Amino acid sequence: MPPLQFGKSFLSSAVFLGVAISTPDLFHAERQSFAAQAQRIDQRAFNVLPTVPPPSEYGGFIAWIPFAPPNATIESLVARPFHIYSKEFEDIIGPNPTLTLLNHTDGDPLFHEAPVWNPSTDEMFFCQNAGAPAAGTGMQKSAIIQKIKLSAITRAITSQRNASGSVQIEDVTAADGAKVMNPNGGTNYKNKLLFVGQGKGENIPPAIYLMNPEPPYDTKGRLGSLRASSVYHVLTSGGYLVMLNNYFGRQFNSINDASVNPRNGDIYFTDPTYGFVQDFRPAPGFPKQVWRFNEATGAVTVVADGFSMPNGIQFSPSGSHLYVTDSGVAQAFRGMEYNNPSTIYRFDVSRDGTLSNRQTFAFITPGIPDGINVDTNGNVYVGCADGVQVYSPSGKLIGKIFLGKGVANFQFAGKGRMVLLAETELYFVGGLKAEGAFPGRLY
Repeated sequence: MPPLQFGKSFLSSAVFLGVAISTPDLFHAERQSFAAQAQRIDQRAFNVLPTVPPPSEYGGFIAWIPFAPPNATIESLVARPFHIYSKEFEDIIGPNPTLTLLNHTDGDPLFHEAPVWNPSTDEMFFCQNAGAPAAGTGMQKSAIIQKIKLSAITRAITSQRNASGSVQIEDVTAADGAKVMNPNGGTNYKNKLLFVGQGKGENIPPAIYLMNPEPPYDTKGRLGSLRASSVYHVLTSGGYLVMLNNYFGRQFNSINDASVNPRNGDIYFTDPTYGFVQDFRPAPGFPKQVWRFNEATGAVTVVADGFSMPNGIQFSPSGSHLYVTDSGVAQAFRGMEYNNPSTIYRFDVSRDGTLSNRQTFAFITPGIPDGINVDTNGNVYVGCADGVQVYSPSGKLIGKIFLGKGVANFQFAGKGRMVLLAETELYFVGGLKAEGAFPGRLY
């Protein structure tokens, strides 16, 4: 995902669509029956507006500005951040959902991507933005991987909307200084944490890494449940295991995210060109594609192409569908291309792991679809420029966790809990009825 600070810098302009018109208050009805932080949003209130600004307004960034319906402001939407667009969302959030700010920075986007929950220690891992000027990462230095202890998040903390600084952030660089080079995506894999790195310059290629979730965080000599027949190479500078870093001697572009097929354990990953358009990777040598890696046999295959910027990737609970976000609108340092996709695609997944029947699942606004997850009922969650949007398995928007600013990625921590990464802000969601579909699954 590119280092776009979407949402926050535009909040002062975001109320422009909240025009006062003669419309019934469709946001107050039945409000008292909702949790303190929830409100119903009725799309009938804004299907017709007296004024619809052209795309050129606000320097062309109108597509990134959170939308405030009539009789609402960004402030009122943020005040009650669980937005119910359809009754199904009430079954997701439950009677008392909470949203709490855990930490923030003054500009360094420490809370960006690759959230992975480790059940055995009840910790959430995540990484800094790679390529963001405010972080100085990309070519100058690698982004870092960090973690928080979820056990430290008490009821006293979740009873607050702003508890910034209440939870300690730990850097999990390996004891010998080894790094996943510019990490950006991650998932659980065989008692370990699988991270994808975007690489750096011409000589450090993008790669898939395996990391021990406990100190000293390396994996040297700790293969555990990995197949004895597997072949791995340990980085010269440290102990992370590199599972894959080339296709027949050719570097990948800028590996972005990964997901494991729950049917067979194969690793599927996206490979856009964000490292190139953020100036820390050379010109691409491959089309922007989705790949598949079989760790047991070493086989690497392309499973889908035709993307502008394939980004987040996630399987449905049964493994019968694969969701891929295409964030092609965002070309990082090269600007915006509004004719490109801001779209979630869904594929059918055959028993043999091949993909077919590509369908448009949802178009995302504001901003772009980035990180993507599913719950045990097959509902689809996506990070975008106003927070987290939630869709039914049929592609209908049923609710939002509205921050009024961008969420690049997020992750369930079992049942009822979620961590949101909003670049310079770290949030915790508690009290949900929903459960992540893959709660630390080891495959």
